[in-house]
Amino acid sequence: MRDLSNEIISQVNKDGFSYMQFKCLLDFGIKHAYSLKNEDLYFSHSSIKSARERENYRRLCDTIGVDVNNLVRPKQKHTDVIRRVDDVYNSDYLNDIDGLITNKSNIVLATTNADCILYLLYDKKKRVIGNIHSGWRGSYQRIIEKAIDKMISEYGSCPEDIIVCICPSIRRCCFEVDKDVRDIFYDKFSFLENIGNFVVNGYVSNKFFIDTVGINNCLLKNKGIKEENIYDCNICSVCNKDLIHSYRGDGKVFKLASAIISL
Repeated sequence: MRDLSNEIISQVNKDGFSYMQFKCLLDFGIKHAYSLKNEDLYFSHSSIKSARERENYRRLCDTIGVDVNNLVRPKQKHTDVIRRVDDVYNSDYLNDIDGLITNKSNIVLATTNADCILYLLYDKKKRVIGNIHSGWRGSYQRIIEKAIDKMISEYGSCPEDIIVCICPSIRRCCFEVDKDVRDIFYDKFSFLENIGNFVVNGYVSNKFFIDTVGINNCLLKNKGIKEENIYDCNICSVCNKDLIHSYRGDGKVFKLASAIISL
């Protein structure tokens, strides 16, 4: 297996499977992992109540030393809704939720993706974590801004203290869209001075490429997140579909990766 480690992220091969971790979160002692494409460890849209799903989460949790019984995973529906987590809620309670935040040390927050952006957040002063799913619809709805707002309103976080880690996802090189999606993004984010760098012409007529990571990074900085506190792994899921789950790369047979984080 190729090693995707770089200055931001480390690839770990342990207990028969591989995952990634952010070096900055490790420096703060934050337990977390982003699962890579392994032969027998992957996730689906099914509930974590299923035997296979729970066993896969148990393996991922065990390898970083957290309790799978404390895992909380929402039913993601590409919304802009963030939920504060104070207990181990049943997934039915988290229907249509795409972001979780908590300051409880025994809670494990989980999200899944296959090209969408997953954000792992950490407020180093208030000791608050977040796990946010942002596909193109979530990015259009500016869910990452709402996650920062939720941390501020619920826990008194200051944006300058929040670390933002960006997991592997589809990047501008591969996120090709039609004119209708191009137009709604350009109109929505036309206030950004460098929008022309994030929504660009494609190689054929009426095709375009969108850099959702770049757009969200601008939104984060506008919210007061320090540029030096944004840690992007810079890994495209489609370009690296041999190691990372990708909806566009794998088609109808795609499966999901999961990111988990715990204090």
